[in-house]
Amino acid sequence: MNTLENTIATLIDQEGLPESYANTVQKIIVPLVHYVSQLQESEQRTLVIGIHGAQGTGKSTLVLFMKELLSKRWNYPTASFSLDDIYLTRAERRELAEQVHPLLLTRGVPGTHDLELGQRVIDQLRTAQPGDETAIPGFDKAMDDRAPAGDWPVFKGRPAVILLEGWCVGARAQSKTALAAPVNLMEEQEDAKRVWRTYVNQCLSTTYKEFFSQLDSLIMLKAPSMESVLEWRTLQENKLSERIRTAAGSADKSQPLRVMGNDEVARFIMHYERITRASLAEMPARADVVIDVSESHSLSFKVEPPIHMGYPDKTRDS
Repeated sequence: MNTLENTIATLIDQEGLPESYANTVQKIIVPLVHYVSQLQESEQRTLVIGIHGAQGTGKSTLVLFMKELLSKRWNYPTASFSLDDIYLTRAERRELAEQVHPLLLTRGVPGTHDLELGQRVIDQLRTAQPGDETAIPGFDKAMDDRAPAGDWPVFKGRPAVILLEGWCVGARAQSKTALAAPVNLMEEQEDAKRVWRTYVNQCLSTTYKEFFSQLDSLIMLKAPSMESVLEWRTLQENKLSERIRTAAGSADKSQPLRVMGNDEVARFIMHYERITRASLAEMPARADVVIDVSESHSLSFKVEPPIHMGYPDKTRDS
């Protein structure tokens, strides 16, 4: 077994993935890493690579493997963080909910992230000297609040690549006409006057558009349908519930779990539905790389990385 295969096998074991995932790594992730390395070699600067994918598509796993392979096998130091890491604090979202719309208390949609914090992290990483340390923000989903700064992981030096992942990375604003009709029961009953979705859309068309404009390449993990997203997110929550029960032990099973039931998950996903559906419809035509995620979670290229070109397609509208 060569060194690359050793690295892949170690990561698969570490993440509790089936051995068959090695085939996915070789056919999907290694070509992606090669593509990013070629782009970095051509540009000779710190790249920001966006990774978009709805809940349950495997963004975190993809980022983990790309980061490890780029850093350890391709010798391109790589930092990563998620939009989830830069959510506004619960107090900030509570204030936003009081001033704009109650639905903004729920984290996730554009307008509930601290983009200024995210930009400071990117700028600090881009300009870091060899001995500098950059703290990467963290968010405690169990507490629904930002993790203490003292607990944030630290990246040392200047990375060659920054991987930015998130469910709405690279998403575009919709037209006013598209906002008119509700896409689900939550929008119909709780946003009848379109205040919430108009605010979210305005954020996408301004601050988020500017933030995403710095992406050097956009990779999309494309879910097969919105129904699959709901199924996967429900499964994630059920597994989280089981892990917490197992970790807590029988003596603590009476304690309330900070997890959602199936109906709560369904409502939670409604916050994401509009942008997820819009992205599934329009993003594949402009993303630099599109990876189809099947209902069984197998991955295949829909739009392959232009490895032979060295550069992504710069004709797309940022």
